[in-house]
Amino acid sequence: MSVIRKVAFQILLQNKNILPAAFCTRNSSTSTDLKSVLAEKIPEKQKEVVELRKQHGNTKVGDVTVDMMYGGMRGIKGLVTETSVLDPEEGIRFRGYSIPECQKLLPKGKGGTEPLPEGLFWLLLTGDIPSQAQVDAVTQEWNSRAALPNHVITLLSNFPSNLHPMSQFSSAITALNLESKFAKGYHDGINKNLFWEYTYEDSMDLIAKLPTLAAIIYRNITDGGTPCPIDTAKDWSWNYASMMGFDNAEFVELMRLYLTIHSDHEGGNVSAHATHLVGSALSDPYLSFAAGMNGLAGPLHGLANQEVLTWLTKLQKSLGGEVSDDKLRDFIWNTLKSGQVVPGYGHAVLRKTDPRYTCQREFALKHLPNDPLFKLVSQVYKVVPDILIEQGKAKNPWPNVDAHSGVLLQYYGLTEMNYYTVMFGVSRALGVLASLVWDRAFGLPLERPKSFDTPGLKKLVGSK
Repeated sequence: MSVIRKVAFQILLQNKNILPAAFCTRNSSTSTDLKSVLAEKIPEKQKEVVELRKQHGNTKVGDVTVDMMYGGMRGIKGLVTETSVLDPEEGIRFRGYSIPECQKLLPKGKGGTEPLPEGLFWLLLTGDIPSQAQVDAVTQEWNSRAALPNHVITLLSNFPSNLHPMSQFSSAITALNLESKFAKGYHDGINKNLFWEYTYEDSMDLIAKLPTLAAIIYRNITDGGTPCPIDTAKDWSWNYASMMGFDNAEFVELMRLYLTIHSDHEGGNVSAHATHLVGSALSDPYLSFAAGMNGLAGPLHGLANQEVLTWLTKLQKSLGGEVSDDKLRDFIWNTLKSGQVVPGYGHAVLRKTDPRYTCQREFALKHLPNDPLFKLVSQVYKVVPDILIEQGKAKNPWPNVDAHSGVLLQYYGLTEMNYYTVMFGVSRALGVLASLVWDRAFGLPLERPKSFDTPGLKKLVGSK
């Protein structure tokens, strides 16, 4: 992000009445070749970073406290991520654009109203809103790269059906490393100035193959047979839905929205940071992304939407059908007093309702307003924040993205909850791999923070 755009973004955060689109710029290039557009931008951004470090390399950007060090490094400013910024009050912005702006400005699928993830990937890489022709070109390129090598298909077919979908997903991604252009190029001694190009090629290949790979896993766990082949007339999300066996137009629209909004969430979350960290060792994009997916598989990261659905199901069974607000409040208070949390509420950074929750709620209001589970989610949304505020323990009493996504998937018949994290992973590839391309373009080094032991830290702060 340029200095001018950074200043404009800060002004926007301070004055919400300024129309966000006022500082937004569309792509000035008409080329439909994403790599060539990116190649034009990288030298300018490299120069910008070199100048910034030259002038302000010793400038402090934050302070570190003992609580931060013992508390999961929350609040420590130590990463550079070009693709998105998460503000506690503003929410996520992809290259300066809010989710509603992305829904409005990014090109849509045929007959649809939700943005295409291909367009978001263009935006994440270049900072520009792409044209329809540019997005269509990305779709066609991904379709042309989607075929899986035989050894990966064999690997997937030999997995037992009860092997967790994320284990299958991570293993298959790692096995795709045989195809890595970056690994081969590094072995052959390519110039480090070309690292970003080889990383880009691997990233495009990997993103293209993920829907096919993920669809095979879905068929494995549901005994659904072999997925249909890629249809070159369909976009990335549509092909993914079709290969899983879902051709409902509304579900395809949901997939476009889901894969867009789950793509990136700044660089400090586990899947993004793990991909960046392993990539900093110059591991190829396949190995780096597999590391991120192993982090995403953890219950504190990618499994939260399953926990929300489990909790909602338990609530339904305990209280029956239509529930009064008073009974719901009693149930929630009992949950909290028993030492449990209300899943889907709170966030490590956000201090407002997650914009990703809001856009999913708007989708539900449009397409499934009378669904009993959605109505329950809405009722919980009305009751829970006030209770959490009264309890006084939660820094953020508002719902996050996981409070809604599982309900939508259930409605359209995708009921295999342990598969949801795979879908999250397919989406997250867009953000973390776009960031990895820029890591290599900037020549970011091996990440190696300094650590302390407790005696050393006590000595540092003067504690006896």
